[in-house]
This record gives sequence, structure tokens and C-alpha cells, in this order.
Amino acid sequence: MRRYSLVLCLACLVLLVVHLLMGSSGWGYRYLGDAAAVILFDIRLPRAVLAMLNGMALGVAGAVLQVMFRNPLAEPGITGVAGGSALAIVLVLYTGLSLPVNGLLPLVGMLGGLLSLLALWLIAGGHTSGLRLILAGVAVASFCGALLALVLNLAPNPFAYLEWSLWLLGSVANRGWEQVYLLLPSMVVAFAVLTWQRNFINAHIFDQHTLASLGFRQNWSAWWVLASVTLLISASVVTAGVISFIGLLAPHLARLVGEHRPPQLMLLSGLGGGALLLIIDAIVKLVPTTVELQLGVVAAFIGAPWLVYLLMRQARL
Repeated sequence: MRRYSLVLCLACLVLLVVHLLMGSSGWGYRYLGDAAAVILFDIRLPRAVLAMLNGMALGVAGAVLQVMFRNPLAEPGITGVAGGSALAIVLVLYTGLSLPVNGLLPLVGMLGGLLSLLALWLIAGGHTSGLRLILAGVAVASFCGALLALVLNLAPNPFAYLEWSLWLLGSVANRGWEQVYLLLPSMVVAFAVLTWQRNFINAHIFDQHTLASLGFRQNWSAWWVLASVTLLISASVVTAGVISFIGLLAPHLARLVGEHRPPQLMLLSGLGGGALLLIIDAIVKLVPTTVELQLGVVAAFIGAPWLVYLLMRQARL
């Protein structure tokens, strides 16, 4: 496990450097001329760091959801948590509700994500295994999507409609250090809570009856864990929009190297998610299109076939 962690850390660093050297101005520092420092450190570096951090947040969130629900198909987008966060944030922006500081936006998204998670739990009837959870998640995500479409249709002007639509597709383009500073505190708080509740998360390797006998305050611990997961997802939505399937792909990449224990799975999922989103954003920068592709679109092209494969494999079991 330590070997894989070191390899993934090295891969993230290499991908970060390669990402910095990529752009329409050419490869490398010497091609950028007098504006090199501004382009590298004010445009390319925050974009690369933001992509990596978002991948880490979504990877860890996906791993925790899969461990808690004991379902390898659980994912922030599929479970409707990301849609609920996006809906709450768009409603705040639409109504013009002024917040004391922008740093409260992740908390707004967290509230929307928790409400979606509660709706998911009620619809699924407490069943978190098999296809029932996924069908319930599709229902919640579809309803949130319908409400988002309604809000967009009622947008006060076409510019707001275009801006919100592109933001919902997911992107780290034209982002700066402000978004990085908005995401980092949420990640620190969420990771601290997950570390605090690590024993409870680790205990999910046992069945439900054994877990109940281990002396945990299950409802209390579960809501702390799920609150930290929704904070990660909502902070990602605020800074980069809705990027689906990273939370599904990263944990399965970790399992491909034979890691199933919750702590190691979360660590490798975070590192793998960061590397994966850096690669996807590099693809976005390389593809010659008139308008730059959105991260969420490319991630869906990669993640959707993998989800179909997992569903088909589960149906055969």
C-alpha cells in the first residue's frame, strides 16, 4: 500500500508539472516571454492545484460513501448529493441572498447535500445495498436536476443562464487562487472529521449486526461522517461545478490494485482522484475545440461506461 501511495504521489507531482507546461502559449517556461510569471503562477498553477484538490475531495467522498453504504456503486453524483448541493447554491444566487462572506457558500451547498442525502435514505427505506440505493439516488438526482432546470429557465437574464449552465457542467478554467482558498478550509475540516471518526468507518468491514455490537453511537457517528462528505462535495461544487463519476472511478482504481481496507482505500482514492482529474483537465486543454470542453462532460464520457460495466457485473452475481 505504501508503494502505491508513493507512486500516486509522484504521479500527481509529475502531472502537476506537465499540466503547468501545457497551454495555448506553448510548452515550457521559455515560450511564454515576459508574461511567464503571471501565466504560470496566476493562471496555470491555481487551475492545476484546483483540479487536483477537487479530484482528491471527490475521490475521498466517493470512497467513504461506498464504505458507509456498503455499495460499490455509491457516488456523489449518482446518490444525488452533488445535485442537491448545486441546487442550494443556485437558489441562493438566484434569490440574490447576500452572504457575509463567500466562504459560507460551501455550507449552503452542504445543507442542500444533507437534505438530498436524507431524501435518499427515506426513499431507499434504509436499504443501502444493491440497486435500490442507486434507483433512489437516480430519483433524487433527477428531481434536483428538474428543479435546477426550472431555476435556469427563470434566470433573470441570458448571461446568468449561460454562466450557471456552464458552471453546472464542471470546469476549473478561469479559476484563481480565490477558489483554491475556498476549497482548502472545507477539505481540512472534512478530513479532520473523517480522521476523528476513522474507527467507526473502519468498522464497516463487519456486517450491520456486528457493527451494532461494537459500542459505537451509530447515528451520531454516521451523521458526522456524512456531513463531512457533503462538505467535501459542496465545496467541490462551489469551486468547480458538478463533476460526476470521479467519486466512482477513484475508489475502483484503488480496488484494482487490491486495496479494500477503508483507511487505505480512502487514501488511494484521494490520490487517484487528484491524478485522474488532472489527466482529464489536460485532455480538455489538448482537445482543439472552439469552446473549451467542460470537465464534467469528459468525466461523464469516461465514467458512464464504467458504471454500465459495474451494473452488468452486479446483475450477473
